Amino acid sequence: MQDACQKDAAPGGQNLGGRKQEGQGIPKLPISRKICYALGGAPYQLTGNVISFFLQIFLLDVVQLDAFWASSVIFVGRAWDSISDPIIGYLVSRSPLRKCGKLIPWTLGSTPFGVLMYCLLWYTPSDYLPSSSKFFWYLTTYCLFQTCLSCYHVPYTSMTMFLGGSQSDRDSVTAYRMAIEILSTLIGSGLQGLIVGKHQAKIISNCQGLNGSLFNETVSNYTFPSTETLKNARASYLIAALIISSLYCFSCAILVLGVQEQHEPSGKQDQSRLPFIHSLFIIMSHRTYTILLSGFLFVSMAFQMAQGIFAFFCTHAAGLSGYFQYLLLILLVVACFTIPFWQWFLVKFGKKNAVFVGYSLVIPSFIILIQVKNNFLTFAFLMIPMGCSIAVLFLLPWSMLPDTIDDFQLKNPTCHNLEAFFYSFFIFVNKFGGGLALGISTMCLHFAGYRPGTCEPNHRVILVLRVLMAPVPITLLIIGLTIFCFYPIDKKKKKEIGTKIEAAK
Repeated sequence: MQDACQKDAAPGGQNLGGRKQEGQGIPKLPISRKICYALGGAPYQLTGNVISFFLQIFLLDVVQLDAFWASSVIFVGRAWDSISDPIIGYLVSRSPLRKCGKLIPWTLGSTPFGVLMYCLLWYTPSDYLPSSSKFFWYLTTYCLFQTCLSCYHVPYTSMTMFLGGSQSDRDSVTAYRMAIEILSTLIGSGLQGLIVGKHQAKIISNCQGLNGSLFNETVSNYTFPSTETLKNARASYLIAALIISSLYCFSCAILVLGVQEQHEPSGKQDQSRLPFIHSLFIIMSHRTYTILLSGFLFVSMAFQMAQGIFAFFCTHAAGLSGYFQYLLLILLVVACFTIPFWQWFLVKFGKKNAVFVGYSLVIPSFIILIQVKNNFLTFAFLMIPMGCSIAVLFLLPWSMLPDTIDDFQLKNPTCHNLEAFFYSFFIFVNKFGGGLALGISTMCLHFAGYRPGTCEPNHRVILVLRVLMAPVPITLLIIGLTIFCFYPIDKKKKKEIGTKIEAAK
């Protein structure tokens, strides 16, 4: 492994990718640049979390797509999205260095197409179209949007390594970015919930006094007029998409205007271009990185499993259909305000300890959550520890990844220009885990007998929602935490890596 990139070595001894580290007399990053970079992360969370929270219930209850087709859209779309990330990471790593940078052109060029596809994703085709045609529409728009978002997010996350400054600056930038991303999740999901929540609640509230199916059913010689309710709900989803798309464009503009990339000389970049398979083999042979990836995969699946069915659980199992958006608001506000605490905690006690403490907080909340029904105050209280764990999920993995890359560069000083690969596979794992979680949960609802428009789901659906909300995420979390036990970079090791990097200069 030491000689894996030897053919690309530049003369002059060790070279850690041309990135300046601490101790080289470079100025610290200004706060303005940190803020501008952090704001650039908003589009991914604005759109991604809205999709995670609302796409499933949108397809099933608003579009009235069969659960099998809905699960196929989510699973196949996420699978395509996951595959595209490493490919885009490879293309980014081989992109030429232009006057405005190497990564900025990707974020700027993909934004108009991403915005268009996001709006089309929430557009509802005619009810007269067959389910197969609706499936093709949503699968196509979903895949195209996720591809555009990958073209934005992969180079954006890779930019962390090319902002300049020291290791402590990188940790600070990551904290700024995670705070903004949680705030973006709060704004995006909050806006979506406020705009579509009342219309979604009307669909459920129309079940009061009815038994059986809400749509196209005659109960006591009375046919329920559902057309207007559905029309308003569909229009609200499209309005929310337009508002979030405008925030997408604004964030991209701030990033492009406020951030300047710091790259190594173009000659060294040309030397460092490796074939795709060779690059993949090199980074996946790094044990520290594979442990981080594996642990993050199971933790990400746990949280995204609960996230994907949370709206369904509140609506059909907890009796809180009109309160979901308020619970989500509490969850994200807590997550946003606890980011500074966790940043202090990881500096004081180390990132590895923060992982175990932060992720363990949510386990008792999951257990209590499925035992309570029709009790908003209890649910609101449980959002506090869950919000703390969400903050850790946002902050820690992305804060640990640069340390892993530094460890790789220290052990492989002749391997250059692989940062985009590291970040793209990290995003791949997050998206793959989310797609697998959402696909499994929706398919479980299908096999449990869930039917769109049903006022009172059968007992098998309620049981599946409870199992997916607590036992499954808890099991995944325990597996993930067990894997993190083998993660070798603790506080002492991180300091040692920083010292060796400085000495290598």
